[in-house]
Amino acid sequence: MKIVNKIAFVAGIFASAYLASPPIALAFGLAQALALGNPFPEFTSRSSKWLLQISVVGLGFGMSLTEVLHAGRTGFLYTLIGISFAVGCGLLLGRALSVERTPSLLISVGTAICGGSAIAAVGPVVDADDHDMAVSLGTVFILNAIALFVFPVVGHRLALTQNQFGIWSALAIHDTSSVVGAAARYGGVALAVATTVKLTRALWIVPVTLAVAALNKHKVRVQMPWFILFFLLASVARSYSPQFFIPAYGYLLMAAKIGLAVTLFLIGSGLSRKAIAEVGVRPLVQGIVLWAIVAAGSMWLVRSGLL
Repeated sequence: MKIVNKIAFVAGIFASAYLASPPIALAFGLAQALALGNPFPEFTSRSSKWLLQISVVGLGFGMSLTEVLHAGRTGFLYTLIGISFAVGCGLLLGRALSVERTPSLLISVGTAICGGSAIAAVGPVVDADDHDMAVSLGTVFILNAIALFVFPVVGHRLALTQNQFGIWSALAIHDTSSVVGAAARYGGVALAVATTVKLTRALWIVPVTLAVAALNKHKVRVQMPWFILFFLLASVARSYSPQFFIPAYGYLLMAAKIGLAVTLFLIGSGLSRKAIAEVGVRPLVQGIVLWAIVAAGSMWLVRSGLL
């Protein structure tokens, strides 16, 4: 059985790379995790993080610096206001639902900024234990998986433009992987806008973590998301390199999309029945309601032309 599990895992990686479809890759990963289990949990946890960052940098080779700067300015104002609103609203929901304080805060921060990355940064600052981390990460992961499949369908049903969908997905989906995956399904412009706005939003991990640390009287070192700088450098190279470099950047962009698909397979394979069971009803309800509020609010802002 263990041999079959390992063969299925390796086959899933190759199939995800060949198809380069984020939703299908995630579905493969979820099927692997729920049917057979993950034979390489430590490898999956480490490699998915690094592969995602490398893939995001690669996506920068497909975007002009003008697009990046414009998208970054577009999402800044909402990010500033939206993070404060989402965290405050999430904490109120958590209190109303009698969710424990620590997972309630982590779910709120994960929804407000960038899912698992924000939870991983803030968790140690509030002395979160393994159960707190499992509940909050499990909640965010389940919603991320749903978003990757549902958001493009909703976007087409509401006839959102590429630019509108890019902004909406970046503001309303938790993790970078699902944002990029959903936007890639929608179109090239949506992908460029969503990636840039999402990375701008991810930078808020640093001030928010420092603020939480100050409130909890913790001294903490926050790891800067340096891959965002390399994403910008890739965009600069794409915009100002001689013309004969452009075909090479096309291959790098293709490799980044394959890397993203494999990343989503690895993320999907990291889910377990135990993680789902640990989430519980009330934290999941908190996450769903807060996510619905954020998604609906950002949709209204996008469709009304305020973003």
